[in-house]
Amino acid sequence: MEKPVLTVFGRHQSEKVIERSRFLAYSEHVESEEEARAFLSEIRKEHSLATHCCYAFIADKAGNLQRFSDDGEPQGTAGMPILEVLKNKGLSETAVAVVRYFGGIKLGAGGLVRAYSSSASENLAGAAVGRLELCAELEITVDYPAVDAVQKFCSSHTCSLLSCDYAEKVRILAAVKKQESEGFEKSLVDCLQGRVSIVRKREYYLPFRDL
Repeated sequence: MEKPVLTVFGRHQSEKVIERSRFLAYSEHVESEEEARAFLSEIRKEHSLATHCCYAFIADKAGNLQRFSDDGEPQGTAGMPILEVLKNKGLSETAVAVVRYFGGIKLGAGGLVRAYSSSASENLAGAAVGRLELCAELEITVDYPAVDAVQKFCSSHTCSLLSCDYAEKVRILAAVKKQESEGFEKSLVDCLQGRVSIVRKREYYLPFRDL
């Protein structure tokens, strides 16, 4: 799988009141079911007196690892609406929990669906959402006089500099979007007139900022 992955970065909290019930929504980046469960456990512990803690998460990049819970609300009125919000926004590796403190007024099935889906949607609208891109890690080795040229080249491309090791020669580790890596390598070799060694290392996902 090499397509970009939309996800949230960091935790975001939001709150709304509907018919005197408080709905507190939390979103978090998770990379496994274990991480999602740990996030949910933390939220439940923080709100141990809440009436319900409903949730949904998609914990993998492919969007296959999906879980949800109504946590005591009528079936289909909480967890599934939250999950549908995640799916409609195209998010993966994301968990959303919506905590409810009951205010004494029943909302009915339709009201609950609207309350939980809107709580999740409004929370994610305020969350930091970005793209993870499959990248290739490149080991770039040059002589000392060429270091400035490499760094200037990297700064003008969508590239993440990971480390720089100064020894007999300078070894720079950089991560480049995989789909752009061949062109990046060719352009760098041309820029330095062949006075560079480039070795392809690992491939993994990283967040990238568009230039």
